[in-house]
Amino acid sequence: MKIAGIQKLSMVDYPGKMACTIFFAGCNFRCPYCHNKSLVIPEADQPYMNEEEVLKFLKRRQGLLDGVCITGGEPLLQGDKILPFIKKIKELGYSVKLDTNGTNPQLLKELCESGMIDYVAMDIKNSREKYGKAIGREMITNQEKGQNLLKKVEESACFLMQGTVEYEFRTTLVRGIHEPEDIQHIVDWMKDAHIWYLQNFKDSGAVLNPNVCKMEPFSENELKMFANTAKESKLNTVVRNI
Repeated sequence: MKIAGIQKLSMVDYPGKMACTIFFAGCNFRCPYCHNKSLVIPEADQPYMNEEEVLKFLKRRQGLLDGVCITGGEPLLQGDKILPFIKKIKELGYSVKLDTNGTNPQLLKELCESGMIDYVAMDIKNSREKYGKAIGREMITNQEKGQNLLKKVEESACFLMQGTVEYEFRTTLVRGIHEPEDIQHIVDWMKDAHIWYLQNFKDSGAVLNPNVCKMEPFSENELKMFANTAKESKLNTVVRNI
């Protein structure tokens, strides 16, 4: 597996828990505003951590940490290797949170329904109509492939809204990628969701593709206006990163 690294302590990645975060390399999206370029497009000679090394660390932290956040990149690109790895983490007594872009609904369902995942944070990149602009690939260059990709995202979102596990949806808003009218389209899509987090873009100075357009954060007032739009539709909405 392509385990790119581990953050040994995080108080923000897993809501309500002291956790560590395991980063997997590789992603099937190319979101131009992504600040994890080294994870999305790893170097050919990128060194990876050994699974046993990670498990040994988790054994040493038993009783000190509550949870483990599995993130990326897109961790579900690891395919059938990731379930037995997460099972070993669960056997150590940890709660597990998964961050995903939702493009592998079958594996997501398998992990959740087998009790391997306790919490899912799924990215909703944009309105359906403008998903390609946010993810930076197939939906721009190949309409048929892009629509199949969007169907997988929709399937994952629908599954989570059934309430099999605790979950959140989240959207990082970027001026230049998102327009105010996109908010209502996302709200209409997410209307049955438990919760939707709005996250403001922060320019790290090293985003994946800064040449796509001029990318900037929205103002605090704009974010609050977007949140109010969602709340008017009875969607539980929280703003992060003001």
